[in-house]
Amino acid sequence: MLPTSEIVIRLLLASLFGALIGLERERKDWTAGMRTHMMVCVGSSLIMMVSAFGFSDILGTENVTLDPSRVAAQVVSGIGFIGAGTIMFLRPGTIRGLTTAAGLWTVAAIGLATGGGMYFAAGAATLVALIILWALQPLENIFAQKFKQKTLRIVTHSGENCIEVLKVFEESKGVVIQNFFMNKEEEDYIIQIRFDSIDSSVLKENINSLQKDIPIKEIIWNK
Repeated sequence: MLPTSEIVIRLLLASLFGALIGLERERKDWTAGMRTHMMVCVGSSLIMMVSAFGFSDILGTENVTLDPSRVAAQVVSGIGFIGAGTIMFLRPGTIRGLTTAAGLWTVAAIGLATGGGMYFAAGAATLVALIILWALQPLENIFAQKFKQKTLRIVTHSGENCIEVLKVFEESKGVVIQNFFMNKEEEDYIIQIRFDSIDSSVLKENINSLQKDIPIKEIIWNK
């Protein structure tokens, strides 16, 4: 059985590691913030200690064997339920919360390592997680902006208008359409066009032309 002081140390370290990662998520005003990450890390740390030491009183009993990994293994799969709750499907092709869900999964692993007494591994994983979540974000933004698909969303009241919209862009120079799709929501027709490349001046000219010649309800440009 673990000494009381060791139990306290492991739980406090787990709460610290969880708080450090949670603060980064809190900074962006995510639902799973500092306290959520702390609770996940402390809880998984406690589960690890229970799994490894909680059944020591029955060891040595006839026909009783102990596998410390069995209880802890359930954390890895069980944390998926919490992670799934942080993922939001905003609209077709747009999902948010995957990084937070992955962070919670990592925090659970850090808690297990702390509960198992692997302090260096837990601390190193916390540092690496913070580097991934915070320090590498500017680099990710640079690459994301470079390769991000440019999407134009147009809402109109007629399916024929959607065809006219496509004709405008297909006949324009300096425009490369990757794909498009149309759908109807209640009384509105929505067309989304994704471009491989498009000149900003050409886009502005086409939008002005559309607004002048075709009844457009809404235009959203995601660049």
